[in-house]
Amino acid sequence: MTQTQPPLTVVLLAIPETTASTLYGMHDLFASAGRDWDFLVTGVPGPSRIRSLIVASRADGFAAANGVWVRPDTTLADCPPADVVCIPEVYVPPDDDVAERYGQELAWLRACADRGTTLAAACSGAVMLAAAGLLDGQDATTHWGYCDALARRYPAIRMHPERALVVSGPGQRLVMAGGGTSWMDLALYLVARFVGVDEAMRLARIYLVDWHASGQQPYASLVRARQTADATIGECQAWIAGHYEMESPVAAMARRSGLPLRSFTRRFRKATGLSPMEYIHTLRLEEAKQLLESTDDPIDTVAREVGYDDGSFFGRLFHRKVGLTPARYRRQFRGMRMALEAMDT
Repeated sequence: MTQTQPPLTVVLLAIPETTASTLYGMHDLFASAGRDWDFLVTGVPGPSRIRSLIVASRADGFAAANGVWVRPDTTLADCPPADVVCIPEVYVPPDDDVAERYGQELAWLRACADRGTTLAAACSGAVMLAAAGLLDGQDATTHWGYCDALARRYPAIRMHPERALVVSGPGQRLVMAGGGTSWMDLALYLVARFVGVDEAMRLARIYLVDWHASGQQPYASLVRARQTADATIGECQAWIAGHYEMESPVAAMARRSGLPLRSFTRRFRKATGLSPMEYIHTLRLEEAKQLLESTDDPIDTVAREVGYDDGSFFGRLFHRKVGLTPARYRRQFRGMRMALEAMDT
């Protein structure tokens, strides 16, 4: 896009469960394109390259999920044609069925897709694209805490929980970012694609944006609670949380349950979605992450403390599950923890 072309129109869809920080953060970043770099270096704002609008089903304002008042610029019925539609993070439980409450918004998203509009979702906003049926048969990502739930509810979607950004669909018109501040990656990608890489780089320098090149795996909790009505398995989960480093932990859990090993294994997988050993690996690796962040113990020592005598096996497993080697994970997160702890003293 050249300077003489009209601004790109980006529409941000807001619902009451929208998180205002993401909504207005994206709004501000898009509105900065073309304007703020010149302002900072010359004192005179440049021409805006993006027209950013907030759209909702009704014209009157409403409180967002975190209490901030949202005042839409337009309604779904009156919204001008958009080049890009963005769905910010939505604060709903991972297993929530948004289709029951937001049929009007979902129909509007489908109509936008039919017109060839690029649809982008930040974080858990991807649940709206999934509920609209727009992700069936496509690669997708969302916040790591929502990936399992979306995969269960919409098995036709190919989920990539490790990735911070996924571009897919016909004409590459579906764009999704993972959790937290990866909405910045999403916004920069859209600016680079539709306005230009140079402008995206200027915005990254203005906002001090650090691209999430390692994806979202290093930030994710490997242990995620899954409700189970099986009291026996639930009791075993609670017990193993304090004994995961012991030898033969699966056999110990089976003995505690009073079930034959094969029956216990089958029942555990049905209740948790993981085999008993896979579950123990998640507990061990989550504790290893904490030790790598909070101590200077050698990596082989960390491996032994969480139950792995073979340091090489631990390193390979950690890399596969977390997305970084133990040494790189420590470099990335140990300094952050030390800085935060120093501020708290």
